[in-house]
Amino acid sequence: MSGIVSGIDYGLLFGGSGNATSGLLGTLYGGASATGSISTTDPLTALTLAQKNETTDVANEAKDPTVARDIAAFKKGIAEAKDIKTALANPNVLKVLLTANGLGDQTGFTALAQKALMSDPSDPKSLANQISGTNSAWLSVAKTYDFAKNGLAELQNPKVQATIANGYAQTLWEQSLDQQTPGLSSAMQFQTQAASITGVDQILGDPVNRDVVLTALNIPLQIAYQTIPAQEQAVSSRLDIAKLKDPQFVKTLTEQYLLNKAQTATISSGTDLTSLAAQTGGIVV
Repeated sequence: MSGIVSGIDYGLLFGGSGNATSGLLGTLYGGASATGSISTTDPLTALTLAQKNETTDVANEAKDPTVARDIAAFKKGIAEAKDIKTALANPNVLKVLLTANGLGDQTGFTALAQKALMSDPSDPKSLANQISGTNSAWLSVAKTYDFAKNGLAELQNPKVQATIANGYAQTLWEQSLDQQTPGLSSAMQFQTQAASITGVDQILGDPVNRDVVLTALNIPLQIAYQTIPAQEQAVSSRLDIAKLKDPQFVKTLTEQYLLNKAQTATISSGTDLTSLAAQTGGIVV
């Protein structure tokens, strides 16, 4: 039987044996105690469960006392701000806003956030555009809220505040998923946005897309030290971008990403994956 796991023929993408992958998953997750931060639920099952329970789990996350306090402080900061610059200087506002929009790791860079988010997204020379090649999320957020045009009024809009608050709870929930299943939140996000990808630059310029695609295709993340053309060639030579319109292909690619993430996490926790593969007659992809 050739490479079929969870109804997906991995041989179509990567070759190798689906029975090997199944055997490896069974050894890693088949009721054994978790090692380190690895979940006892295999990553493919974890993905299915997370997608099924997402709405309920995010709602419960928003009710958590700590999350509720963060959101209350966010709204208070906006209410007390005299202008958008003042609001973006407030750490409580910045924490929730950036976290909800995929920039949670940038909350310590207040000056950068102010300048990037207040810059004109329609101006090619604006800071948001200039740094979009490194992290496209800055430009995306600048376009979404257009503070350069709308100012503080955008954040004062109750509907906008509700959307940001929900995004904050969503992100924190996703982070909790990653603690148990490495890469799970990125896998979910990639499945949502993969169809909108039309070029290699949208993969390399987006942290989530970059991590999922490079990891799934076994392209070392260290290619970041190479020239942009070299990075683009590394991806385009292995991936037909047009196939990202195919939900089944995206599912296959995403699941391979999770399997590779699980292997990397297991190795770092001290488990000899090569030995496990040999015990099950499997291979390491």
